[in-house]
Amino acid sequence: MAEVVIVGAGPAGIRAAGVLAAQGLRPILVDEGRQAGGQGYRHPSPGLALDMDALMGTEAGKYRALHADFAELLPLIDYRPRTLVWGIEERRLHCMRDGRQMTIPFDVLVIATGAMDRVAPLPGWTLPGVFTLGGAQAVLKDQGCLIGRRVAFLGASPLLSLAALQYRKLSAQVVAVCDTSPFRDKIAALPRLAAVPRTLARGIAYLAALKSARVPLFHGVTPLAIEGDREVTALRFLDGRGRERRITCDAVALGYGLKPETQLAELAGARFAFDAHFRLWLPVTDEDGRAGEGLYLAGDGATIGGADAAEASGTLAALAVLHDLGLRPSVDERPALRRRLARLRRFQHGLARAFRWPGPALSRVPDEVTVCRCEHVTAGDIRRAMDADLGPVDVNRVKAITRCGMGRCQGRVCGPALQEIAAAHAGLEAEAVGRLRGQAPVKPIPIGLLAEEHA
Repeated sequence: MAEVVIVGAGPAGIRAAGVLAAQGLRPILVDEGRQAGGQGYRHPSPGLALDMDALMGTEAGKYRALHADFAELLPLIDYRPRTLVWGIEERRLHCMRDGRQMTIPFDVLVIATGAMDRVAPLPGWTLPGVFTLGGAQAVLKDQGCLIGRRVAFLGASPLLSLAALQYRKLSAQVVAVCDTSPFRDKIAALPRLAAVPRTLARGIAYLAALKSARVPLFHGVTPLAIEGDREVTALRFLDGRGRERRITCDAVALGYGLKPETQLAELAGARFAFDAHFRLWLPVTDEDGRAGEGLYLAGDGATIGGADAAEASGTLAALAVLHDLGLRPSVDERPALRRRLARLRRFQHGLARAFRWPGPALSRVPDEVTVCRCEHVTAGDIRRAMDADLGPVDVNRVKAITRCGMGRCQGRVCGPALQEIAAAHAGLEAEAVGRLRGQAPVKPIPIGLLAEEHA
């Protein structure tokens, strides 16, 4: 029997494991988290009395259903939480669990690693008190903590309004929700957003609830700076009419949508192509999630689609695995799942239009602003390196010369901004400056772990 390994225990990974287990396989489900659920359906820490129904709102039913299904699934799978997969080589996963090295061989690999926040640098974004939007939600759901008492939400993401409402429910004062996308972009995106009318209605309801609560809402803003010395004290921006505003706050949640976690897919041999909708390099798959021989991708780790699309693509990838192994279920659900997934992804393309990544605007990031926090590389450092004799254009050469992207995050945070700044400075399209190449370890591990592996 083939050894099937799934990486990631979010909605996509859980649904994939359920389909495989129902056909008599016992997949290994590896997850970096302590508990299953992923970021969107994150489970609170044990012993924390947190009203998740209130926090999840209209998604509470799906949240409860996923966790209930996982509890029933546990005896049928080999679940390995707290396990970081940091490398892939010759059909083996290199992992760290509880500080110890381990390898997991596989015949079939399903990667469902989810996504992380995409952020755009601006003056003051490295101050204590500035969190990514997903990070602000994570500490709320996991620990019941707030990032501040007077919180401003800044960026371009449908999660801005959701996170702001969640913070209000836990008694934070939401001083402003500042969306860098003009309201007209949302109107223009309506035909695609109408592909999933219930989700569209939910987003409109979030905005209406904030408006009813008299939370200041700004569209089409131009961020100027997050102010403060040792901590956040204010957010300064131009509103949609070009008027400068300054709002006092003690924390800022910053986010411009999500970007797939694709490092393991690259190490496993997936091919990549530039996606103009998201302005990201994404792995190439067929309609069922196949990315290579014995390699399948699902969920936001392949392309951004949201929780519903993650569940559908996880199911579809597992069905593709069964089909390729000759274990075909009596009813073929794939055609219906493909149609559903296509509709959900049309909706996501609409969101990318409604909440635009401010790529071209990054050409105006001041020289003194830090782009790579890990290696303290500024926008000016990048531009000066490119202006030197025989200066680089490809982002990998820029990385080699400036060390932008060489730190703990391996370019996962600064990579999108580096691509936009380099492309603008070279006068090229973002695609033309290439893609940061991933390498193991994809996340920080103790150097002694490598010595242990080769001992």
